[in-house]
Amino acid sequence: MAQCPRMPETAKSRFPPSIKFLAWNEAAERFSYYGMASILVLHMVRNLGFAENEAVTAYQVFTGAVYLMPIFGALLADRYWGRYNTILWLSLGYVAGHAVLAVWESAWGLLVGLSLISIGAGGLKPCASAFAGDQIPAEDKGLLARLYDLYYWMINLGSTVSTIVIPLLLDHVSPRVAFGVPGVAMAAALLVFWLGRGRYVHVPPARVAPPAEDGGPGRGSAAGAVLRILAVFAPVIVFWALFFQYGSSWTLQAERMDRHVFGFQIAAGNVQTLDAAMVLTFIPVFAVWVFPALERRGVKVTALRKMTVGMFVTVLSFVAAAAVESALQGGAALHVAWQIPQYVFLVIGEVLVSVTALEFAFSQAPKHLRSVVMGLWYVTISVGSLLTALVAWLNRFQGVAYYAFFAAMMLAAAFVFAAVARWYRPVEAPPAAEAAA
Repeated sequence: MAQCPRMPETAKSRFPPSIKFLAWNEAAERFSYYGMASILVLHMVRNLGFAENEAVTAYQVFTGAVYLMPIFGALLADRYWGRYNTILWLSLGYVAGHAVLAVWESAWGLLVGLSLISIGAGGLKPCASAFAGDQIPAEDKGLLARLYDLYYWMINLGSTVSTIVIPLLLDHVSPRVAFGVPGVAMAAALLVFWLGRGRYVHVPPARVAPPAEDGGPGRGSAAGAVLRILAVFAPVIVFWALFFQYGSSWTLQAERMDRHVFGFQIAAGNVQTLDAAMVLTFIPVFAVWVFPALERRGVKVTALRKMTVGMFVTVLSFVAAAAVESALQGGAALHVAWQIPQYVFLVIGEVLVSVTALEFAFSQAPKHLRSVVMGLWYVTISVGSLLTALVAWLNRFQGVAYYAFFAAMMLAAAFVFAAVARWYRPVEAPPAAEAAA
């Protein structure tokens, strides 16, 4: 199983055997999703006759739907089906959605296919990360952060390969093949998940909500815990309003740039590979060198501190994008390599905010509401994407002003997050006996 570099492990600290099935399932599913997403905007503009702002709006609405549906999948898992069954059965809708995109090339086909994928994602997104966390024994709590490093690394392994391959299929073969290959990958993801069925730890659904731990709405209650987590999540909405624009506005920006590399012209959709490729590099760099070096110097590296720094760094990604846009509007013929700085800042923000938030959400959530809390995390992504869709649809900002608007909004959100992070007091993990109950 591929994983990011780590210090040698003791026998006690090795991942359970079930993790390899979940890790490769995640890589294949992310290949399918990001491969399909990498060509959506270009397909809508080139083949379906969408205007650029309409394509960006549609892309962000779809992204919003993908990350809104997990709250319903989470409720289904935590109350009725359990995480395993929710992942298994809703993945079938995911496979069907890819098939529709491949065979029905029209605006209606796009709507039906993307709707099915959104429903399928509603089962996978909140449950897959929580289900992976369920596999870690209570006595090996230290493995949790490493698990989500690995989990996120596998996500980006799948997305790196797909954003190289799928845009080339769109440009040089056909839309049908370009959308069909992600469908095959999603079917493979489902198969890998099913093959591990005999090795998983299953946490049964809580068919009725357990009573509050302290009998009231205070610090110890489940409702209070969820509300405090939501306070941390809220400012991150703006991070997501910026983040997925590498697949929409940044891709359209790349379309207007010189993309010749070593005598070969890369597809505009290929540029998105920078995000995933950099994440594959930066996760082990931060985990193996940066964070330990800070700890040795007496700097306590906490989840909320990492996320705070990530929020501020993300501002710089859109400052850099605005600078590139200014040069393009001024008539400069820029090579696409000028987009690298904006990707570097975005990926640093991603590693510090998004990767860390998975660990934070799982560790802080009441046990019986872990899928729900993961679902609420994905709701922040949905709202952020819909915010971007609204801005694109209103079409009030163009060019440099568009990127400057998002940079300013991100800066304000970073200051709000810093204040919330200072207020929040992390909940300590329960004793091993309680966690295993």
